[in-house]
Amino acid sequence: MTASETTDPVVVGLLGFLTRLTKAEHAPDEDLFAAGGLSSLMALELVVHVEREYGITVAGDELSLDNFRTAEAMARLVRRLRS
Repeated sequence: MTASETTDPVVVGLLGFLTRLTKAEHAPDEDLFAAGGLSSLMALELVVHVEREYGITVAGDELSLDNFRTAEAMARLVRRLRS
């Protein structure tokens, strides 16, 4: 699935932020860490963005790399923490 094919507003928002952060476009299911697309500093910026943008707190076990590996995984995390 490409970024233009997704209709999930959280995924779309996260992909927009990732594009600005990395200066590259990413697919919703792209493994951002395997592709070398994120540095550790960028990963920290991503966590802060998710918390501020979606009004959630990511702590403890939720800080797992698997929750931030793809835009789709981050969207699932946002929905889970908002419910």
